[in-house]
Amino acid sequence: MTNTIDRRDFLNTAGLAAVVGALAVSNRTTDAAEAPDGKLRLRKALKLSMVGGKGSLVDKFKMAKQAGFEGIDVDSDQPVDDVKRAMAESGLVVHGMVDYVHWNQPLSSPDPEVRAKGVDVLKKCLRETKIYGGTTVLLVPAVVNKDISYEDAYHRSQAEIKKCIPLAVELGIKILFENVWNNFHMSPVEMKRYIDEFENPIVGSYFDIGNIVNYGWPEHWIRTLGSRIGKLDVKEFSRKIANEKGKGAGFGVEIGEGDCDWPSVISALKEIRYSGWATAEVGGGELERLTEVSQRMDKHFIHPYNT
Repeated sequence: MTNTIDRRDFLNTAGLAAVVGALAVSNRTTDAAEAPDGKLRLRKALKLSMVGGKGSLVDKFKMAKQAGFEGIDVDSDQPVDDVKRAMAESGLVVHGMVDYVHWNQPLSSPDPEVRAKGVDVLKKCLRETKIYGGTTVLLVPAVVNKDISYEDAYHRSQAEIKKCIPLAVELGIKILFENVWNNFHMSPVEMKRYIDEFENPIVGSYFDIGNIVNYGWPEHWIRTLGSRIGKLDVKEFSRKIANEKGKGAGFGVEIGEGDCDWPSVISALKEIRYSGWATAEVGGGELERLTEVSQRMDKHFIHPYNT
């Protein structure tokens, strides 16, 4: 596949090029938590969709903070003023946003109106992330199905994402692609190539550790993607349960009880010198459940990584 992104389209001024250069040399400075002893640190977060209860957004943020989380990913359905108030009253960091419309309005759609709506929401997420002081927007870049071919998805999505790159560069907000079960990016080599064809560090990978286990090994992907990984989603997966009860059932195990080889994952992350956010994406609930998730992340991932 040839490169569908013309670098000149978004590096058209010296000032813009300077911003891109700065992003390249400070890939993780905004999110990194490097301790005085020189060890790289992970910052623990969760998805807003995990936080249960009938309380206000402020109550939910406070609950997540009490459970032991430092940050959270939110979606574009939340009123901006409500999110800002919840941040201020809880001390929880909104480190990024999730562009959830990427499933119903995929950038790979054959319908240009659908793609245009997807672009509009992505730009909205970029602007709101800047308001919150976050650093990334998570995006599923394309969906492949019977009506959308792999090659069309590849080129269409790149062309649509290209339209958002100038704004992302202007705001300093990265667009990170999540690896999901969308019949796209089936190997780390291909995902690496897809990212590199943009020729801009404003795009990268929001690497989901558990999503890979069904058809690969997370540590392999981590080593191949390397510094392209901007953030992590943390979940578990059981191949045995998936084979017995269906693929989706494979996620029905707690962190540390599935087929994810956490020591190998940690080793690979250390090799690429990853430092930054690790966001839980598992079944949630109220305080007791969120605390359990937080403690499992500490036991199997956060604490071992930091030794």
